[in-house]
Amino acid sequence: MHAYKNLLLSACVGAALSATAAHAATAGNYGAPQVTAAVRGSSLPSLRNAIVRPQDFHKSPAHPVRPIPLPAGDQDDIVVQSVSGIRAAPVLGSGVLGLGEGFTGPSGAFSVDSAPPDPSGAIGATQFMQIVNTGIAIFDKTTKVATYGPAPTNILWQGFGGHCESDNDGDGVVVYDKTANRWVVTQFAVEGATNLQCVAVSKTSDATGGYWRYAFDYGPSDFPDYPKLGVWPDAYYITFNIFGSSFNGARLCAYDRGAMLNGNPATQQCFQLSSSFGGVLPADLDGSTPPPAGSPNYLVNFDTNSLNLWKFHVDWLAPNNTSLIGPINIPAATFSPACRGGGTCIPQPNTQQRLDSLADRLMFRVGYRNFGNHESLVINHTVRADPAKRFDPHTGVRWYELRNPGGTPVVYQQSTFAPDGNFRFMGSLAMDKQGNIAMGYSVSSKSLFPSIRYTGRLATDPLNTMQAEATIIDGAGSQTSGLSRWGDYSTITVDPVDNCTFWYVNEYLQTTGAFNWSTRIASFKFPGCI
Repeated sequence: MHAYKNLLLSACVGAALSATAAHAATAGNYGAPQVTAAVRGSSLPSLRNAIVRPQDFHKSPAHPVRPIPLPAGDQDDIVVQSVSGIRAAPVLGSGVLGLGEGFTGPSGAFSVDSAPPDPSGAIGATQFMQIVNTGIAIFDKTTKVATYGPAPTNILWQGFGGHCESDNDGDGVVVYDKTANRWVVTQFAVEGATNLQCVAVSKTSDATGGYWRYAFDYGPSDFPDYPKLGVWPDAYYITFNIFGSSFNGARLCAYDRGAMLNGNPATQQCFQLSSSFGGVLPADLDGSTPPPAGSPNYLVNFDTNSLNLWKFHVDWLAPNNTSLIGPINIPAATFSPACRGGGTCIPQPNTQQRLDSLADRLMFRVGYRNFGNHESLVINHTVRADPAKRFDPHTGVRWYELRNPGGTPVVYQQSTFAPDGNFRFMGSLAMDKQGNIAMGYSVSSKSLFPSIRYTGRLATDPLNTMQAEATIIDGAGSQTSGLSRWGDYSTITVDPVDNCTFWYVNEYLQTTGAFNWSTRIASFKFPGCI
């Protein structure tokens, strides 16, 4: 029987499971999860054969900032790396213009229609897939030539019906399931009577091939903002900042990965946190070694001079056995979120317009690796970098390597990368198979147009240090006309084939203006990683 002929039955089963879960005994610290079925599902035979409809690209205003709670305190940062590293960062490979102003692909030219772009990208077996707020493109991994797009993101739900097909609302993310060699793409659809998360899982490693499509419903009053996805052996874990009339707290959900890889009816299991917790991110598996058998997914946010960690273990056969444990509070070196609480303070040349730092939350992704003798998570966010300059302190990227998440987690190393007075923000970092770390970010100042740079460290470098930074591309304009929204996130991922090469995507401007951003895709690796 075709998988989707069972969706109505699955919905009934899901409702029954949810009712059972609501009366279950306490599991972990949070009781039993809410269990609901995907409200819709179908198959897209081939993305490359889907018709690109220009009307699906629509001009939209700047997406508003929806602030989340910040920890209290105004602390000096005692781990600022204020000098350049001991050696040069790894040599940059070839870069290419991504989606944005000036990009032309097989489907024609891309027109910037929203802000910020929310640059997300993932590297697969033979392709790189990029997603911005309303569009996707696919590139050949070897040549970096665009082989598909630009296309509106909701082309993945063409023929699906409902608002996943008709809306192209953005906040999109793409990840690569390295164990199954599949692509997972998600964005929300929030213009209808209810709020949906639309999820597409490729049927093969070909990003232009077929997809299984799903829609998960979060109800008419719960706006699922800032969705972030992580791949784990037992589920696709996704987190949201839920807003109603005000901030309701983070919601942590697990999608049934096994079912979705095979196009079968799928359910989700969710826990709602209180309004004290926001900006939680799931761990995303890197490398070929899975977590220890039965390992929960690790989810993280930051608190006052510390990180919080939750352990989410899902049981698809017996949801009453699903558990969420945490938060486990992990002390870190003192810090203060940038911009006096995550606001707009990043300067640019030749304008009074400043940019959002989004310093109220961790930056995407939380990369996970299992080295056999230890497990590591790498994490970053934007902080104040100059404790003595209270009026207009510059910003840096605070990064961490967290170890032993399955036991008693500890910060193994950390520092705030701020080697000069420029403002660094919107970071993303990952770790290769040797334990080397690479980190990309935006950098700007009153004399420096917003640009894209990166740094890194060898596993053998002194702890708590990054090497000298290098430039991916220099910006040539400032963002003006009252538009402060910038990025929301950037993304660095690691090639699943060699487990060495880092791929990074972020935004910049080629000329001063508004709604005219561009993105850059670049790759590099440490010379000793083979």
